[in-house]
Amino acid sequence: MSSTKQASAGRRGKSVRSDCFIELTLRDSGGLNIDLTSKVKSLYGDSIDHLIRSGLAHFKIDNADLLIEDAGALPIVLMARLEAAVRRLDPDAEVDPWLPEPFEEMVGSKRQRQRRSRLYLPGNEPKFMISAAIHQPDGLILDLEDSVAVSEKDAARILIRNALIHLDFMGAEKMVRVNQGERGLKDLEFVIPYGAQLILLPKMETGAEVKLFADRIAEIRNTSGIEHEVWLMPIVESAKGSWNAFEIAASDPSIVGLAIGLEDYTADIGVQRTNEGKESIWARSQLVNGARAAGVSPIDTVFSDVGDMDALLDSVIEAKSLGFEGKGCIHPRQIPIVHQGFAPTADEVKKAKRIVLAFEDAEKQGLGVVSLGSKMIDPPVVKRALRTVDEAIRASILAEDWRDQV
Repeated sequence: MSSTKQASAGRRGKSVRSDCFIELTLRDSGGLNIDLTSKVKSLYGDSIDHLIRSGLAHFKIDNADLLIEDAGALPIVLMARLEAAVRRLDPDAEVDPWLPEPFEEMVGSKRQRQRRSRLYLPGNEPKFMISAAIHQPDGLILDLEDSVAVSEKDAARILIRNALIHLDFMGAEKMVRVNQGERGLKDLEFVIPYGAQLILLPKMETGAEVKLFADRIAEIRNTSGIEHEVWLMPIVESAKGSWNAFEIAASDPSIVGLAIGLEDYTADIGVQRTNEGKESIWARSQLVNGARAAGVSPIDTVFSDVGDMDALLDSVIEAKSLGFEGKGCIHPRQIPIVHQGFAPTADEVKKAKRIVLAFEDAEKQGLGVVSLGSKMIDPPVVKRALRTVDEAIRASILAEDWRDQV
């Protein structure tokens, strides 16, 4: 190791849960001395001791004092905090990752899938990650950007890596929001080889910025032998980014969606953000059109008032009317409201079914036009109806074999 003899990682204090604090002090001799304080020491003290000794052996540490204050941390959290402390002893040293057992085989996600809701989870708070999937969002975002203090971003990378490997996401898309610039490019090394399926790129203003990340992901995939695609969702959060919405959305084939972030956008143009959203209508419309022109999904911003479900539903319905397909969530209770707001209504589904059946009947007859009664149906209307039917099926509003039930 280096001349640095002591380092720590993790969180301590009475309010901490599902986490731990680890302080590692290297010595020249004397073996290992582990001082463990834990709420579950009587039940799991021996297991924690064995796990930590295995980790120290992995890192080839034979002589050290280790202080552990455990607040119910899972093994993957203990592992992440120990590795973070080891890495902090010498940030420039090569450290062999200490990886948990994978929950499942690492696979990619589909390009075309529901992304109505995505739940943001602070990347350095394990208590929020452990059971987040039970709320059934379409995607879970392990966040390395705004929710993580600069001093803790290195530790959050390791925690997120272990979560990607070991936690059950219950079908939710495994998303990670990385940082900007060089720090964000470094983040990719900790998430791409370990199961991240979609990367959110914050504060993008040009297509060239997106390409830097896309090219780095391609390099890491090639080096790590990752065969499945890793999708991108740039986030536009400024006047310049809004102006360049189409350029950003069309900058790489791996992009599946374009999102907007209104907290930074409204600050950038010098106005206050409101629930009604009049101050951002141009940017949101610009983003929808840019995304649609590039053939990707437009995704709306988060709704910051977690206590007002009526206003949230109004916001989702408005977003849908503008052409958005999804919305960010900052609290689990927002997820069902977002799903409700984006789901096709009964009348929309009924009308779409009639149009789709008329379209399919016209195709069987070799007709060049589609009619519903005495009314001619234009191709864009058929396209919208097909999308509505697909959305209804994905939302379990309509059975996949609905034609057999007509």
